[in-house]
Amino acid sequence: MTGPIRIGIIGGGIAGVAAAIALVKHSHVDVQVYEGASQFTERGAGVGLSPLALKALKDIIPLATDLLRTRAGAGSGPQAGALISDLGVSAGLTMNRASLLQTLLSLLPRDILHAGKRVTSLEQTESEVRVAFEDGTVTQFDAVIGADGIFSSVRNHVIGDEAQKHAASPAGWWDIRHLVPFEKARAALGDESFKVDRQYAWLGDGAAMLHGIVENRTMVQCIIAVVDNNCSADRKRPVTRQLLMDALPASWDEGPVARGMVELILDQDDPKGYAEWEHKSTPMYANNRVCIIGDAAHATTPWQGAGAGLAIEDAFILGHLAGSISSTVEINAAFRAFDAVRRPRCQEVIDAGRETGRLFCGQDEYAGLNPEKLNKALGRTFAHVGDLALALHKEEALGACVRC
Repeated sequence: MTGPIRIGIIGGGIAGVAAAIALVKHSHVDVQVYEGASQFTERGAGVGLSPLALKALKDIIPLATDLLRTRAGAGSGPQAGALISDLGVSAGLTMNRASLLQTLLSLLPRDILHAGKRVTSLEQTESEVRVAFEDGTVTQFDAVIGADGIFSSVRNHVIGDEAQKHAASPAGWWDIRHLVPFEKARAALGDESFKVDRQYAWLGDGAAMLHGIVENRTMVQCIIAVVDNNCSADRKRPVTRQLLMDALPASWDEGPVARGMVELILDQDDPKGYAEWEHKSTPMYANNRVCIIGDAAHATTPWQGAGAGLAIEDAFILGHLAGSISSTVEINAAFRAFDAVRRPRCQEVIDAGRETGRLFCGQDEYAGLNPEKLNKALGRTFAHVGDLALALHKEEALGACVRC
């Protein structure tokens, strides 16, 4: 090898930055990260990482963890308030998305981070990838990793002529979120909802409510999610009290938690609801010297809180693949191996997430809002998130790299 393997990462969110950390520790890899926005930042409130995601993250970097627990309860109907399922009692991590990103960024050299660099085109040759940016600059890399989000331009390059066929589409829900101080949330929702550090989900016919503690018990993330039978392509909508009253089950008016959640959600400037989008299918995660990770590859609904965890798993696998190659001629094989092991795994979680959303909102024909049936069904869908032997997954990727 005449020099380091030059890898450009397009996208400076959690996926791109985690991948950069996994790659930069290899002395034979030169990593540069490009973010289209004017600064490196993450939108959204809380993010949860499962024990599996934390295990992958700890393989990349050390990170302190908080307890993350999930609990689901019925919100309306004759069995209102019934405990349906305790879906996890293992140690996990929950924190603000922006805080998580800033923690990860602090572990990277500042000179490899480039903000305000929006990609306009990619061109591959047999030996390199040319990336053109909106500011008129052009940079050559041996390989490019696209981590530029759900509407990724790098994804379009990887999939090519079938990119539109496999573009992100509405999943069938919209949600509105708000991050509120802990004491304010406890006063509105009652002490019972905060006796244990868990995330609570209240299930109903056509809607669900979730609230969970973040930021070391200083803040609470509140979410109301609503079925969108029309699968509207409007990505953002104004939310009013009347809109929520029309969308939520009528019987929720009787419950103090529902009333409290509505008040907390609406207590923000210009409340907005956002459509949930997903990649229902993706034919490939890699095209020669270019691959995609995170939401660029496998955007999923938030029902299982798995999106960030999948991105960290991606970074974990890429880091080990990068460590196993020693020259640029091996890049294609490494990216094909990444595709071979990650695509089935991520598609399974996407499909399970969609099923979970239907269960949470009482849309499953078999389970409805029956606690016993929901318990069984939810246990099955959530098993997909944590049911992965990480060490074996890594060995499968390394073995596939050799075979490719």
